[in-house]
Amino acid sequence: MANECKIAVVGAGVIGLTAALTLQEQSKSPVVIIAADFPGDESINYASPWAGAHGRPAPAVTAQEIQMAQYMQTTHDVLYDLAAAHPGAGIQFMDGYEYLADPPESYTQLRDGIGSAPGFRVLTPSKLPHGMKWGCTYRTWSLNSPVYCAFLLRLFILRGGKTMRTPARLQSLAEVSYLAPQADTVVNCSGVGFGDKDVFPTKGQTCLVSNPCDRTITQQNADGTWTFIIPRPLEGGTVIGGTKAPHDWSLTASPETRRELLTKAAQMYPAILDDKDGRSSKFHVIRDIVGRRPTRNGGFRLHIEEMELSHRRRVKVKLIHAYGAGGSGYELSWGVAKEVARLALGGEQEGERAQQQPMLKAAL
Repeated sequence: MANECKIAVVGAGVIGLTAALTLQEQSKSPVVIIAADFPGDESINYASPWAGAHGRPAPAVTAQEIQMAQYMQTTHDVLYDLAAAHPGAGIQFMDGYEYLADPPESYTQLRDGIGSAPGFRVLTPSKLPHGMKWGCTYRTWSLNSPVYCAFLLRLFILRGGKTMRTPARLQSLAEVSYLAPQADTVVNCSGVGFGDKDVFPTKGQTCLVSNPCDRTITQQNADGTWTFIIPRPLEGGTVIGGTKAPHDWSLTASPETRRELLTKAAQMYPAILDDKDGRSSKFHVIRDIVGRRPTRNGGFRLHIEEMELSHRRRVKVKLIHAYGAGGSGYELSWGVAKEVARLALGGEQEGERAQQQPMLKAAL
């Protein structure tokens, strides 16, 4: 029963699901996930199932970037093991390609083999598409996000985890004490936090097509926009994207944006239009996708504090915040989950690492 659980995780996005699984494994205590949306649900505010989820290397120099890079390396390692052990989890490793029309210096200084991305190699100018000034290739992972999230939830439940669906999103973390009265640890994986003025939505529009693709491709266009192609394993189609619109609360997809996304993707990688016989075809659209990425000024919040519940005779519970990942939730997930578990089980908050050496991190 949920009211007997000692650990409560608020939120069932990819951060909440991985945190709950890791806490369940390491603490050996009963864990409950409390959320309004779970895998299988569709809501514009429930970002995880909409994602075109893949790992993408980028330079990491600042202390915060290096810290995030370490979390993302952990995610890479866990996904590698999960892909081998659970072929039906929706994880596949493949080649990734990246092309930049206006690369910053942090990219142009990269050399082959730098960082942790397997097979990372800078492309020669002859291998770049027209108009691109820098490019690289590497081995990376891509996920079928709805299948993967359902897998994580199924694994959590089969291992004894509990779930509690609320009729609406919680308005305060204090509500957890009524829903899971025995919980002495609460993990805030709500995506947007509670009253955090630094959090805002970033609307993204992509298009899911049935055209298969054997690689991920990300391109910075000359006009500053981005084009990406992200396959979803297990016959899940291919995500074509994408837009980033901070503070945009609109709900609908734009047909004009869809046409622009598909046009740029076809120009970037014409082979995606080829049919099985190699003849040029067209995009076969399954649906438009619109979601809100939970973005936060200052970046992802990972912090521990105590929360006092006055109606429980001023009992203090351990409160761990893990939210505001923007478009990097999948990349950060397992690294964050292990840090959440470390904090929950008595570890102290890690300080920012001060190394100033080039590394690679996954990011959108």
